[in-house]
Amino acid sequence: MSASASRRVFLSTAALAGFAGLTCGNVAAAAPAGSPHRSAPTARMSLPAPTGPYPVGTVSLHLTDRGRPDPWVGSRPYRELMVSVRYPARHVAGHPRAPQMLPGAAAEFDAVNNLTDIPRGRADWAATRSHARTNAPVARHDPRGFPVVLYSPGAGDPRTLGTTLCDDLASRGYVVVMIDHTYDATAVEFPGGRVENTVLPAEFDKASRAGNAQVTALLKKTLAVRVADTRFVLDQLGRVSGELRGALDPTAVGMFGQSAGGFTAAQTMHDDPRLKAAADLDGVLGYTQRDDDPSEPSSVGTDGVDRPLLLMGKQGDNHHTVASWNAVWQHSTGWLKDLTLTGAEHASYTDLQTQIPQLAGPLGLSRETVAANVGTVDPRRSVTAQEAYIAAFFDRWLRGQDNHLLDGPSARFPEARFVP
Repeated sequence: MSASASRRVFLSTAALAGFAGLTCGNVAAAAPAGSPHRSAPTARMSLPAPTGPYPVGTVSLHLTDRGRPDPWVGSRPYRELMVSVRYPARHVAGHPRAPQMLPGAAAEFDAVNNLTDIPRGRADWAATRSHARTNAPVARHDPRGFPVVLYSPGAGDPRTLGTTLCDDLASRGYVVVMIDHTYDATAVEFPGGRVENTVLPAEFDKASRAGNAQVTALLKKTLAVRVADTRFVLDQLGRVSGELRGALDPTAVGMFGQSAGGFTAAQTMHDDPRLKAAADLDGVLGYTQRDDDPSEPSSVGTDGVDRPLLLMGKQGDNHHTVASWNAVWQHSTGWLKDLTLTGAEHASYTDLQTQIPQLAGPLGLSRETVAANVGTVDPRRSVTAQEAYIAAFFDRWLRGQDNHLLDGPSARFPEARFVP
């Protein structure tokens, strides 16, 4: 996930400094040790409030896959994941707002990022609070429970960069499961404060020295690990405890993600019939470092999908310009839509859409710097459009409720262009 307009690829990310051809944007120099900017961040940010009728509750789960050694760290005999579950709450009185990022994860996100001209040590990433309330009671529901949507972030990114969209879906009556892909994400903070950092920059450096074939192999491994993580999380949905146990409808499960998370959603739907619908937010669907490169296609590209797939791209990204999207378009038998947000950048599909503009004043960012990161689209209108179309998509395919927003252009959202 990155703010650059020029080289968004499958593994592009705001988090992986030095991840050469797989990242976009300029790597800002780290503040020297002892710098007042590093020790005393001053710029704080907020997130848009959810728009649905429910307040939002949240709980974090530490999941352990003892049947799978960790694919990134050979010394670990099993795979550990952290997920956040967002859900419709009955009430939130007395329950604190959950942070967007925990302190350890926020510190690493600040230290290792690839945002264009955003100085490190100046933004207080740990200070942002979500609108979800920790351990709030689950809202009343019918015996089927609420439909479930999984979320996967961009490569190198924490799950928490999708907080705005996930909280909004939960407020509309969904249980949303946000997945951190350990050793892929910038940093994953486990109970007790243990933080596990990304290995992807080192892995890419090693692969790039070995040649293009090894880079392709790394892309394939990264996606395969993410899909395996997601399928494990799907396995765990029937094993949740407490009030959540009866609140999930296992027959109505979808997934969405940004960048490599969108690839993860589409590929998992291809591989696993439990997913009924998937949305890809500006994620390339092939093992390539260029949008227009048709080589090294994925099986979701060569086979297509037989269930609904929504593609949402930044300005200029659509199934005519992104080779892997065109492959999916040509080979799929399921429902497909391709939407472009005019003025959007790759990072517009993350919380950075509203957070970066908030840093402009305190950090003295130019209009050009803000646009390089999150485009020229109005942040609130961008988020509102994303929330509306993502909710309409899952309402239609997980609930059977069609508000016809996806039928064609809407005067309410002139930024959203349907690509034929």
